[in-house]
Amino acid sequence: MTGVTQLTDEQLTDEQPTDEQGVVLLSVPAGTVQVTVVLEGFIPVTVPIDVVAGQEQLVSIQLVRQLTLEEEVTVVASTRTERRIEDQAMRVEVLGREEIEEKMLMTPGDIGMMLNETGGLRVQGTSPSLGGASVRIQGMRGRYTRFLSDGLPLFGSQPGGLGLLQIPPMDLGQVEVIKGVASALYGAGALGGVVNLISRRPGEEPEREFLINQSTRGATDGVLWLSAPLSDAWGVTFLGGGHWQDQADVDNDGWTDLAHYARAVARPRLFWDDGQGQSFFLTVGTTIENRTGGTQPGAVLPVTGSPYPEGLETRRVDIGTLWQTLLAERYVLTTRATASRQWHDHRFGDVLERDRHSTSFGEVTLRGSRGRHTWVGGVAIEQDTYDPTDLPRFGYTFTTPGIFVQDDIDVRPWLALSVSGRLDHHSEYGTFFSPRASALFRSGDWSTRMSVGSGFFGPSPLTEEAEAAGLTRLTVDGPLRAEQGRSVSIDLTRTQGALSYTATLFGSRITDPVTVDREAYVLRNLPEPTTNAGVELLGVLRRSPLALTASYTYVRSRETDGGITNDVELTPRHSVGLVAMVENEDARLGFEWYYTGRQRLEENPYRDSGDAYALMGLLVERRVGPVRLFVNAENLTNVRQSRWDPILRPDRATDGRWTVDAWAPLDGRVINGGVRIPF
Repeated sequence: MTGVTQLTDEQLTDEQPTDEQGVVLLSVPAGTVQVTVVLEGFIPVTVPIDVVAGQEQLVSIQLVRQLTLEEEVTVVASTRTERRIEDQAMRVEVLGREEIEEKMLMTPGDIGMMLNETGGLRVQGTSPSLGGASVRIQGMRGRYTRFLSDGLPLFGSQPGGLGLLQIPPMDLGQVEVIKGVASALYGAGALGGVVNLISRRPGEEPEREFLINQSTRGATDGVLWLSAPLSDAWGVTFLGGGHWQDQADVDNDGWTDLAHYARAVARPRLFWDDGQGQSFFLTVGTTIENRTGGTQPGAVLPVTGSPYPEGLETRRVDIGTLWQTLLAERYVLTTRATASRQWHDHRFGDVLERDRHSTSFGEVTLRGSRGRHTWVGGVAIEQDTYDPTDLPRFGYTFTTPGIFVQDDIDVRPWLALSVSGRLDHHSEYGTFFSPRASALFRSGDWSTRMSVGSGFFGPSPLTEEAEAAGLTRLTVDGPLRAEQGRSVSIDLTRTQGALSYTATLFGSRITDPVTVDREAYVLRNLPEPTTNAGVELLGVLRRSPLALTASYTYVRSRETDGGITNDVELTPRHSVGLVAMVENEDARLGFEWYYTGRQRLEENPYRDSGDAYALMGLLVERRVGPVRLFVNAENLTNVRQSRWDPILRPDRATDGRWTVDAWAPLDGRVINGGVRIPF
């Protein structure tokens, strides 16, 4: 902070820095003095002071953060009060642009690998036939994970796994993750946590890049990224992608292990920032995709002697806006709005299930600060409409208005608190209050964060099981009750120069959990709660040109049904990851090793639990003139689930499936390579 005194009588200017507490002692002549206080990231404040000769005066000047759209989206997942991530009482994990680029070279067409290799997150396959997946945070089911795009809920509160992860990562600048119940911040869909995908912003110079990629399993990706400043205030970006995958039968059993897909994606974004606290953001997206799986062309099921094709046609459009302005030089008014529409035509053999899914969202917030407090309050409303054309009994429209407030308090330099609460009224399940409290303690190189919160989830027929098997055979056991949960976490972090390491203890409890009884294919609430507890260890060393990351996660997720307690299926207790990367401006060399422990299986006629396995990968990128060439080898150990047991079942399951769940890779060793061309 710099205090600048302007002596109006003599037209003199004197600059003086403050101390660490923001205090400065100025000696000025009597009369009216204009004092301007300047701090990077805050709006400059000028106040007139009448100085009395021979008298010491104490003047307190309150600064207001100078918020821009860049600041808004950079920290939007961490807290609604827009503070720096390192100052948050709530822990927010960040995946930066360099790490995103590494994963982009491995799978340019989707973000699945990027999320799966983030500690505490697991991308679980939900539909082996068509390649669907969901993201589980610390063992919590995928439906509890709330996805945002630039802080906007473009994907709704109950996004399906098919298509959600099919997002090219080329235009992502950062990914932020909140683990644990976050309903106090983001409503019903955040019972497990939040993943916020933050886009790259236009720079001062135009950027243009084209990526082409080809894999040994028949995948082809072409991605275009454009960015340009239109003026000092306006900027625009564009992402376009074309993606293709051949239908592949890796184990030669006549069943598709890698579904065919043909997908086109387009997303322009518009940015405006006047540099005076006003900004506007607009994003529009469209996705067109056709998927084909099931039996291979010309093949039949051994049991029936007939073919069984599966397919999914997806059409999706969405739009989102964010506008903010400064009021009275003290308050920031922000409005957010989104709307999306999705069309699905899903085929299971000779059964066709068509549906239309629409979501809309609006929110207005007011933010300000006073003394040690930075607060925000707002109102929001969200509507989620599901219209299954062929199965209208499963249709619904959920409308959820809510009101929320949050206060971040700098109690001492070593202690920060964050307290928030939200009141929502769900049109189907009633009214819920979701509180959350977090604390940050700092001492030298050490920092400790503690968080506790509660929330709710309004269930629907759209579960991971229904996505894989369809709704035709599903029955619902009476009216469902809302799922309610609470979570607690404690983490300890130490940073010593280039080295940092964190240990986290976490736990959660879900009452009235909704489950699908696979034996009868019935959707119902369990009478006993689901519990989840574990520990995460993370170590990071960054000393250019080397970056090392080591992680370990232990999760024990348990559910009780009929007096019998078991681990939640497809949730390994032990996971380990090691990543090493050496890079400079001209080259990148990376190695990774991941271990997945045993996991309980459900409705698998061959085994009750999956074996542990380890995967290794190698990435090489090299600049050659203006272009960059890359080669990536995944699963060098050639782990494949069909090496243990068949993917096909000996008979058809009650829910209609012909395959077991995917608990290990289906594709085996894969090598891909390509080129990045700036122009």
